[in-house]
Amino acid sequence: MTRNIFSLLLLLSLGQRSMAQKKEIAWSDYVNPLIGTAISTTESALRHSQDGSELRGQTFPAVGVPNGMTSWTPQTRATERKCVAPYYYEDQKIQGFRGSHWLSGSCTQDYGSFTIMPIARKLETDPDKRASSYTHSTEQAKPYSYRVKLADYNIQTAMTGLSHSAMFNFSFNDEKDAWICIEPNSDQGKGFVQIDVSKNEITGYNPVHRIYQGQGKPAGFNGYFVIVFDRSFESYGTWNGTQIKHQSVNEKSTGSAVGAFVKLPLSKGKLIKVKVGCSFTSIAQARKNLAAEIQDWDFKALEQKVAAQWNVELAKVQVEGTENEKVNFYTALYHTKLLPREVSDVDGSYNAFAASGKVEQAKGFKYYDDYSLWDTYRSLHPLQLLLEPSKTEDMVTSLLKKAEQGGWLPIFPCWNNYTSAMIGDHAIAMIGDALVKGIARKDAEKLYQVMRKNAFQVNNDALSYKDGRGRRALGSYLKYGYIPQEDGVPDAFHTKEQVSRTLEYAYDDYVLAQVAKLLGKKEDYQLLMKRAGNYKNVFDTSTGYVRGRYADGKWVVPFDPFAIRSSFITEGSAFQYSWYVPHDVPGLMALMGGEKRVVKQLDLLFDKRHYWHGNEPGHQSAYLYAYAGMPWKTQRQVKNIIKEEYSMAPGGLSGNEDAGQMSAWLVFGMMGFYPVCPGTPDYIIGTPSFSKVSLSLANGKTFTITAPGLSDSNFYIQKAVLNGQVMNQAKLTYKDLQRGGALVLFMGNTPNQQWGN
Repeated sequence: MTRNIFSLLLLLSLGQRSMAQKKEIAWSDYVNPLIGTAISTTESALRHSQDGSELRGQTFPAVGVPNGMTSWTPQTRATERKCVAPYYYEDQKIQGFRGSHWLSGSCTQDYGSFTIMPIARKLETDPDKRASSYTHSTEQAKPYSYRVKLADYNIQTAMTGLSHSAMFNFSFNDEKDAWICIEPNSDQGKGFVQIDVSKNEITGYNPVHRIYQGQGKPAGFNGYFVIVFDRSFESYGTWNGTQIKHQSVNEKSTGSAVGAFVKLPLSKGKLIKVKVGCSFTSIAQARKNLAAEIQDWDFKALEQKVAAQWNVELAKVQVEGTENEKVNFYTALYHTKLLPREVSDVDGSYNAFAASGKVEQAKGFKYYDDYSLWDTYRSLHPLQLLLEPSKTEDMVTSLLKKAEQGGWLPIFPCWNNYTSAMIGDHAIAMIGDALVKGIARKDAEKLYQVMRKNAFQVNNDALSYKDGRGRRALGSYLKYGYIPQEDGVPDAFHTKEQVSRTLEYAYDDYVLAQVAKLLGKKEDYQLLMKRAGNYKNVFDTSTGYVRGRYADGKWVVPFDPFAIRSSFITEGSAFQYSWYVPHDVPGLMALMGGEKRVVKQLDLLFDKRHYWHGNEPGHQSAYLYAYAGMPWKTQRQVKNIIKEEYSMAPGGLSGNEDAGQMSAWLVFGMMGFYPVCPGTPDYIIGTPSFSKVSLSLANGKTFTITAPGLSDSNFYIQKAVLNGQVMNQAKLTYKDLQRGGALVLFMGNTPNQQWGN
């Protein structure tokens, strides 16, 4: 009897331990930050890319916390030049470890960055000459830390970091001189460094410059840093260009690279520890940020703290599937949590928008920047809104502050300035989606007014317009109901592209109309809804495709809808962009000739490889089959895209990752539903990749999706049951998710053409 009781107690204990272990899954260990750091291997990227940067995911192994100010990364290329990421997988040498503000997955710029490099033996300051070989077998990349052995120096390195701070461990394994070099990465040669021997400290800054509108102009702020060592210096100095100055304590560049170096004694131990604080407002704030975030020298404890933050964030979506599927999924989810970045200090200080020179105070919110909105409004922001509405509210508030401080709602705000980098006016889409779904309602009227100004008011101030303020080519759009070929849109980074602009403005007007309706602004609503139909003005029904059009109504000739590039289309073909009417798919189908014609054209898009997943305007295309009564074809194409366009390899992304958008598509795709039209409450059901998905929502509810019978061949939905009720539509709503509950999708290996049609 006693033995039986003991056995029962043992079983209960093991069961409780098993449950505890299940709750403590280290979701961050499924993340592989090296995915997307190499040249893409997917067929669509090879077929449709036009230059080298488009062939890359442009990600980097970013260490830090979700949406943190600074990401900490190994550096293989010593430049902040446009379209050059800090790290590429194929590069064979590491030049140092960078405090970076690279827009993950982009073709933009790093800015305000600085690099730390440990060196054994002889001092070398040039990044290429000081670089050390390494092997990927010694590389351990995680969201919360990065480790690698610098083979040429026999130095084992490790780094971990929070939003405004980091810690490095450098283990010098040989009895050699131990040097550490610090370099502000200013391509313009404008950096500054200063050594304080009494504090074992190096401080400095790297001035930020603009690209796109405002090319080359100062952005009005610097990337400041404070670096503290765990021991006193044996010797020290600075460099300016090729000139090395021993015992010099400061250096300000007048056009060449500058930096500082210290020699550290190994008598106190071969493990040298370094702490870093950073800020965009001042060196003093960088020091305060460091003191607030890291109080001691316990690297392991800090690493665990960072890992815990990632695990909390990633655990908001818990999936059951194969190990490889989890790696792809959680790596994608990690990529969606890098941008926009927090740019306010720990105490809320931040630089006012648009280079005013003022320092503002964020009260009750965090101030964010680096919004790649042409990309991210599509699914990254809808995903964030679903999982982290409070963070979305802070990001909306940040956009409102930018509009108030700069005079106009920015279109693509980066490095805390206007850019007009891409087309569209998608701050409206992001903000409108939040308002429609109940987020940021306290500022609804203010937000509506700044959005309305962009949509209705032509900026006639030539200087501020050239600087990026105001909707591009709005005058032509209002006059003609489309942007004609005669308007070359000169004051933009992407000139011309008139058809794509018309399509995207029509969508933005639709979203703004929904906000107008919400606020009871009937006249605006009716006018904006009429403008939302402007897509019809660039759709040539005689060919069945969108097409460039002149002011007199004539169409551009010659015309090839399948041409990989056309001057009136943004980064793609007219065929690809013909599907970009997310707000009125029934209207689009009518223009195309009805459901059968639409299905035939979608088949042509996918079967003949005209679809390019690496460019965002087509991200909703696979889900349009559901509108034509064939959701089973959506299921097939989503399954194919996930299989063909994503992998666990370093080249496993099919084009620029674009600040998390490519990954957000995968997160939604693998969960089994997608927001075709942000600004509305609807999601279209695709096909799940997991037998179970659990969404932990901010309101305390849980929404689960289970897929009985799911396998690699059983990806077709046979029947759906939502909260015990049979559901025969391929659609979920935001309210469905927010209520919590369960969606059961019964899967099979052949299409059920009756379900959801």
